[in-house]
Amino acid sequence: MSVAVVFDSAGTLLHTYRVAKDVVNQHLLPGIETVTLTFSSPERVLVVIHVHSRDIIETPADVPLAEYLVDHQAGFGISCTRKVITAEDVGTALYNDTRARVGDLQDCIRNVWSVCKRESVVTMNSGVILNMLLGGIEFTVTTGGRPFEGAREAITELHRMGVPTYIASGDRVAKLEKMADYLGIPRDRVYGVATPTVKAQIVADLQAEYDSVVMVGDGINDLCAMKRADIAVLTEEQAGDKPQELYHTAHYVVKNVRGVVDIVRNLITP
Repeated sequence: MSVAVVFDSAGTLLHTYRVAKDVVNQHLLPGIETVTLTFSSPERVLVVIHVHSRDIIETPADVPLAEYLVDHQAGFGISCTRKVITAEDVGTALYNDTRARVGDLQDCIRNVWSVCKRESVVTMNSGVILNMLLGGIEFTVTTGGRPFEGAREAITELHRMGVPTYIASGDRVAKLEKMADYLGIPRDRVYGVATPTVKAQIVADLQAEYDSVVMVGDGINDLCAMKRADIAVLTEEQAGDKPQELYHTAHYVVKNVRGVVDIVRNLITP
């Protein structure tokens, strides 16, 4: 039997720390689950923006964030949302925002760096949560992550078994490729800025190539892909409450990502 394994990134392969800043009320929200925050309103859209943390930090804090993005021709990707929305509508709300300042994103970056700076391998992504009803940026967001202990070994063991591994994540491609290099996953098997629907389509496409596709995730944005997969695995390594629907969908629940190896071994063993 041929088997492929698709991993989510943040919270599944990576121990992740997130912070958001409420732009309207100027409140920092350390340790927030940004996907849950996004899904709490049908008007919210989590957007990954293609910026470098160092460049943001070196920019004057009072510069409008939208102005910075336009001047630097910074692209974006839609990470997740509850509503059907076009990239054109998202771009209009993002690039014409009048509320957020570069300093709002700087506050998020500094907070994440203060928590993650001692890690030997760290990826950082920044973005915003748009509120389409407000017509602009409601929250700025930064995420920092490091590989879970044993993640690289789990990937290596799967490859030794002849099982290809993939990453499908809402994070920025450049950061995912850096982490994939560390984990030993080929870059052509990395799919970034993937919405829940796109993740499910990736699983469906792989089902045309393999007898069985395993989806490994930890959050509500993995639910569509888990439902589409032949085998759904829910990981509990990232702390925090998880929606009950994830448990109802999962065929297996594991405490850490290394548990995936035994599940796959049992699948391919006659």
